[in-house]
Amino acid sequence: MLHPRIQEVTERVIERSKATRQAYLARIQQAKKQTRVRAGLGCGNLAHVMAACSSSDKARLKEDEQPNLAIINSYNDMLSAHEPYKEYPDLIKAVANKFDATAQVAGGVPAMCDGVTQGRDGMELSLFSRDVIAMSTAVALSHDVFDGVFCLGVCDKIVPGLLIGALSFGHLPIFFLPAGPMQSGIPNKEKARIRQKFAQGLVSREELLEAESASYHSAGTCTFYGTANSNQMLMEIMGLHLPGSSFINPYTELRDGLTASAVESMLTQLLDGKSGNALADIVSEKTVINGLVGLLSTGGSTNHAIHLVAMAKAAGVQITWKDMADLSEVVPLLTRIYPNGHADVNHFQAAGGMGFLMRELRDGGFLHNDVKTIVGEGLDAYTMEPLLDINSNVIISDNQGPAKVKWVPVPENSLDEEVLRPVANPFNKQGGLQLLNGNLGKAVIKVSAVQEQHQTVTAPAKVFSSQSELQEAFTAGKLNQDFIAVIKEQGPKAKGMPELHKLTPVMATLQDQGFKVAIVTDGRMSGASGKVPAAIHLAPEAVEGGAIAKVHEGDLITLNAPKGELVLHVSDEEMAQRELQLSPQSQTFGTGRELFSGFRHVVSSADQGACSFGIEE
Repeated sequence: MLHPRIQEVTERVIERSKATRQAYLARIQQAKKQTRVRAGLGCGNLAHVMAACSSSDKARLKEDEQPNLAIINSYNDMLSAHEPYKEYPDLIKAVANKFDATAQVAGGVPAMCDGVTQGRDGMELSLFSRDVIAMSTAVALSHDVFDGVFCLGVCDKIVPGLLIGALSFGHLPIFFLPAGPMQSGIPNKEKARIRQKFAQGLVSREELLEAESASYHSAGTCTFYGTANSNQMLMEIMGLHLPGSSFINPYTELRDGLTASAVESMLTQLLDGKSGNALADIVSEKTVINGLVGLLSTGGSTNHAIHLVAMAKAAGVQITWKDMADLSEVVPLLTRIYPNGHADVNHFQAAGGMGFLMRELRDGGFLHNDVKTIVGEGLDAYTMEPLLDINSNVIISDNQGPAKVKWVPVPENSLDEEVLRPVANPFNKQGGLQLLNGNLGKAVIKVSAVQEQHQTVTAPAKVFSSQSELQEAFTAGKLNQDFIAVIKEQGPKAKGMPELHKLTPVMATLQDQGFKVAIVTDGRMSGASGKVPAAIHLAPEAVEGGAIAKVHEGDLITLNAPKGELVLHVSDEEMAQRELQLSPQSQTFGTGRELFSGFRHVVSSADQGACSFGIEE
C-alpha cells in the first residue's frame, strides 16, 4: 500500500500540473503522429546526414528501414567523470551495427567541473551552463533524423541539462548512460580533516594537494554523495538507467557490458515494435515523485531542490519546495554516504546499492510502482543487480565484444547497515532535506549531514557579499564567536548563483572550536557540503529586494531546522525603514560572466528552478 502522504502529494502535483502537463503531452502526441522522419527528407538533407558515414552505414540510412540512434556526448578529458565517455560512441556504433542499425554522435554538450571552478569566477557560469546544455541537446536533436537517443552525462548541471533538453523530444526513447564512480581513494573524513587544517594554516599547500589528489585520483565521478552521484541515483530511480547500472566503476567488463546491453535493449524495442518506451511516457508526475523520494531517502544534493523543479517543469510537471518538505516528513533516511557519513558510493554499492534501496522504498509504500521505465512497466527489474555472465559474450564484430550481463535479485539484507539500511531500521524517520520559512523568506537545508545539536542556532549576523570576504575575516581572527554568516547577492539574478563550498572548511573549523555558527545565503552550497547548518537558495534573493538585503551586522537570527524556521528578529517597523534606505545591490561579475549578462534578466528565482525557460500554458 502506498503511504498516504505520498498519495496526497502526488494527487496535488497532478492537479496543479493539469494544464501544463496536458500542453506538453499534446506537443509530444503531435510529434508521435509524424511519419518516420528520414522518409520525408530531401536528397540534399539526407546526403548531409550520411556524408561522413561508412559505405555500409550509408546503405542502411538510404534504405530508411533500420533505426538511427543519436548520441549526445558530454565527453572531455579534463573532467574525470566524463573522460570514460571517449570510448562509448564506438561501442554504441558497433552494437548498433550488429543489429544492422546505425548510430551517430549528434552533438556535444559542455561539461564544466564545479570542483575546478569552486571559489573562482567560472563558478558564476555553473548554474547557467545547465540551460546551455539543455539548449545544446535540443539543437543536436533538432536535425530530426533519429529514432532513439543516448544521453552521456554524469555531473552536476550536465544530467539535469540533458534531461531538460531531451524532454523537448520526448516522443523518442531516450536512455541515459552512466560512466560510474572512480575507485575509492583516501577516506572522505581524512580529506575533510586536512582541508580544515589548511584553513587554519596548520598544513602546507603541498600537503593539501597531496590529500586532494589521493581522493580525486582517476577516471570516474568523485565518490562522495554530491550532486553528480545524486544525478545517477535520480536517473535510476526514475527509470532512465538500466537497473543497477549507476555505480559500476568505469573501464570494467561490467561497465562495458551494461553499455552494450542498453543499446541492445533500445534496438530490440525499436525493431520489435518500431517504437520504444518514449521519454515523455516515462517522466510523469509519479516518476518525479519517485525521484523526490529517492533524493530524500538518501540525503541527496540540495542542488536538486533547484534542478528537480526545472527538470519536472520541462515535462509540464509542477513541483514545489513545500512538496519536498511534506514528503521529507515521512520518507525515511536509509543511507549514510559522505557528507552524511564516512562511506562513499562504492561502499553503498557494495552494501546493496540501488536495487536494495528501491526494493525497500517500494515495498515500504514510498515509491509508485505503476510507472514506466526504459525497460518496461513497474519497478520489479530495479530490485535486481547486474552481474557478468561469464558464459556468454556479445558478438559485435569479428572480435569478441563485452561480456553479457545478467540480473539477479539483490541481497535480502544490507551487507553494511552503517551505510545502507532497510525501511524497518532507518537512520532517521525523516528525509535529508528540510524547508525553512520565516520573515527572511524561504530556503532549504540539508539536515542529514548536520548533527542534531547543531540544527538550531540563534546568533547575531555577520554580513558578507562574497565567500572571500568571510575567508579574509577568518584569517584575520575576526570570527571567533557565535554568529550566523549572511552571504548576500549570490542568487541566480545577481551573479548566476555560484556554489559557496569554500565556506565549509572555515565554518566547520569554527563549529569544531565550540562556536554556534550557521550560514544564510541566497546562493548555493556544494552537494558535498555538510556538517554546518546552512539555509541556502533563499528566495526572494537580495537583488529582488528580498529581506536578506536588509540584514544588518549584529541582527539576531534564528535558524531552527527541526521546526522549519528562519527568523530575523527585527520588527516590521524597522524593516519598513530599511526598505526606504535600501541602496541598489552591487552586481559585480567575474571573467566571462558578462557574456551572458542577459540571462540574469530572464532567470526565475531559486524556488522556481532558476530557469531561463517556462512552461507552455
